[in-house]
Amino acid sequence: MNERLRIGVAEAIGTMILVVGGAGTAILATGHFSGATSSVGILGVALAFGLSLLVAAYAIGSVSGCHVNPAVTIGLWVIGKTKTNELPFYVVGQIVGGIIGALVIYIIATATRVVSATSANLGSYSAKATGFASNGFGHHSPGGFPLGAVMLDEVFFTAVFVFIIASTSRKSMPVGQTGLTVGLTLAVIHLISIPVDNTSVNPARSLATAVFQGSWALNQLWVFIVFPVVGGILGATIWKFLRPESDEETLEESELGAPAPYGKREMPGQ
Repeated sequence: MNERLRIGVAEAIGTMILVVGGAGTAILATGHFSGATSSVGILGVALAFGLSLLVAAYAIGSVSGCHVNPAVTIGLWVIGKTKTNELPFYVVGQIVGGIIGALVIYIIATATRVVSATSANLGSYSAKATGFASNGFGHHSPGGFPLGAVMLDEVFFTAVFVFIIASTSRKSMPVGQTGLTVGLTLAVIHLISIPVDNTSVNPARSLATAVFQGSWALNQLWVFIVFPVVGGILGATIWKFLRPESDEETLEESELGAPAPYGKREMPGQ
């Protein structure tokens, strides 16, 4: 298979895993189907996103580096860790994979009936009515946070996320720890920011759920495309400014086999 096509397919699979695991937990395991008493809560959803990214990293890290996030790909491209001719394959793969993952959850969710905590039948599941784990601000923010707070949230936490991802390309990064590092980082970010806007830091994840919510989520989607990308560029740029040159892998070095899963294709753990 062509190398760039291989990247696109791997990113689609990885993003599908992230959306099914993370957004799927938010949709199926937070009380809509069997009452609020069964909800995994914010902690459960945060861990689901983090663990989904962790397992995806070990699954496809050797193929594409497991970006599974356009903000990550663009941030790493700005600082020279992603090739320009591979950029479209990353982003298209992520978008397609995210939508496929959301479709799987949508089919599962709409195939059953919703019941309350008292076992009363509430009818069919509605992605439009429930929000389908979509990101939002104002009335559609879990905590009622306004647009300005959500903008800052997305820029800041995506910058932190991509800063940490970019740092994993250093030579002193312990072998095999990249997947664990980025997975735990994503879980912590969700713990903090789910109450703000359901946590995006990933335009592909936001698009995937917004497509099936179909109304306000699509209208507000621009926020969760623009500001994660701004944050990703900011975080990667800050790392490039701070990093010691003696402890940094170049793109060429990683292609020769250096352990830099987010700089190029090396499996986290090898």
